[in-house]
Amino acid sequence: MKNNLVQIIRILREAARNTGANGMSMGLRLFLFLTVLVLTTILGVVAILFISGTFTAGLSESRRIIESELLHASEGISKQYEYVSIHTINLSQELSRSIEKNADQMGISLANLQDHPEKLEDIISREFDRILFCLQKSQSSGAFFILDATVNPALEKAKYSRAGLYIKNMEPNILSSFTPNYIVLRGSPTISRNNELSLHTQWSMEFDISDAPYYYRPINAAKSNKQLKLSRLYYWSPALKLPNTSEEVMLCSAPLIDSHGNVFGVCGLEVSAMLFKLSNMPNNRIYTRLFYTLSPIDKDTIKLDQSMFAGCYSARLLSRGQTLKFSENKYSFYSYTEKNHGRFLGIHKPLRLYPEGSAFADEQWVVAAMVPEEDVVTSVTRLNLLLIGSLMLLFVLGVMASFVLSHWFLKPITEGLAMIKSADLNSASKTKIPEIDGLIEYLALHNQELYEKARQENISSSILDEFLEKTKKLTPAERSVFDLYRKGYTAKEISEELCLSINTIKTHTKRIYTKLNIASREELLLYDSLLKEIGKEIE
Repeated sequence: MKNNLVQIIRILREAARNTGANGMSMGLRLFLFLTVLVLTTILGVVAILFISGTFTAGLSESRRIIESELLHASEGISKQYEYVSIHTINLSQELSRSIEKNADQMGISLANLQDHPEKLEDIISREFDRILFCLQKSQSSGAFFILDATVNPALEKAKYSRAGLYIKNMEPNILSSFTPNYIVLRGSPTISRNNELSLHTQWSMEFDISDAPYYYRPINAAKSNKQLKLSRLYYWSPALKLPNTSEEVMLCSAPLIDSHGNVFGVCGLEVSAMLFKLSNMPNNRIYTRLFYTLSPIDKDTIKLDQSMFAGCYSARLLSRGQTLKFSENKYSFYSYTEKNHGRFLGIHKPLRLYPEGSAFADEQWVVAAMVPEEDVVTSVTRLNLLLIGSLMLLFVLGVMASFVLSHWFLKPITEGLAMIKSADLNSASKTKIPEIDGLIEYLALHNQELYEKARQENISSSILDEFLEKTKKLTPAERSVFDLYRKGYTAKEISEELCLSINTIKTHTKRIYTKLNIASREELLLYDSLLKEIGKEIE
């Protein structure tokens, strides 16, 4: 009988020892588990994004944007220059016939045009309307023709002076202007007066051809390639400044050839830097400093000082350098490096200014779309930071969700455990969790069986008397805690009831267990219940 009671008490002590062992709570375990699950999922997403190249997608997107801009620019520039080239060829044909006809009427041979300087002004003035009409029709910024003769052959610089006419449209917005501003840049002032046009502030009587590829190259090509058609003899000069002028222009010039094959000058149309910029202005909201260039190239070098520019960025400043080296990088961009102005990223593609079989078909031109390198880096960095920020926000939300879910999941479990710790398991309410309710029923039945077994075997009262005697050794403070345990209070509830800290209650509890030689609250309640059943009260 005594042995049975001792066995029951030993079982309760072992259960209390296992329950009171230090460890991590279920709530914390579940929270950490869910947090690790969220973190693993986020890291998996990051790995997938990294492998799939999403973190470098900004570069791919940048390339797509610049490719689109380049395609738009190259199509526009190609059409513009093709249009000007066609009008130049037509102008050359019409001028050649008209000048030859007028010269014949004057009894002048175009092969000996220089021998009749007194007739040049008359010949030139007769072509004024033709030049002006071509300028209006071609939507160019200027139209001109140069005869292989000078009105002052006796002058010291007559070797590099040629008579002709050059009319410019000074209206910046040439393409959509209804009020053109025509002025004479080269030609006799008499012609400008007779046609009520002003002279340009940088006007000169004749053309200075000392450094004029737009004059020499088409003439030389026509003389050395007489079998070529006129459509294969026109020439596009690189960007240049006419002598004694400040504006950069590109000139499309074609030779003037009479019916006998004599080359007696050139004519052509102008595309000014302003016209090029207004005609091909990029409009990109992401890269506001994107710009285009139309440039001659030599191997891996873009000739900046011979290029035309379009864009909001002050790209024209680049021409202070002579060249721009380019190389293809690993992201399929071209890196353009200039000594004094850093690096640019972009793409370029060839542009055919001449048809096959042209005298100048071997000249290579490209249209390039470029962006300062720091703009691309900033855009890609901003995109990646947004992506990383979204992942971090997702992780924080996942942690918060883990906390809420763990608390929600464990709430009925903790309530069930609190019921298990209560004095009377038979009166415990249902938790609606089958496992917890089953455990409560099992423990209630098990406790009842223990009590019944103890009564049936007529447990010796000596152990109970010994326990009763030991309660008298408790201090008043310990007795207060002891009495509340008997009433079914938990340690936390006793702390609140006596307005003491939980550590103080734990200290009193430890001393109570030591003095009564018990190991748990359950064992204390068992002794108390058995004493009541045999009719003994703890005083």
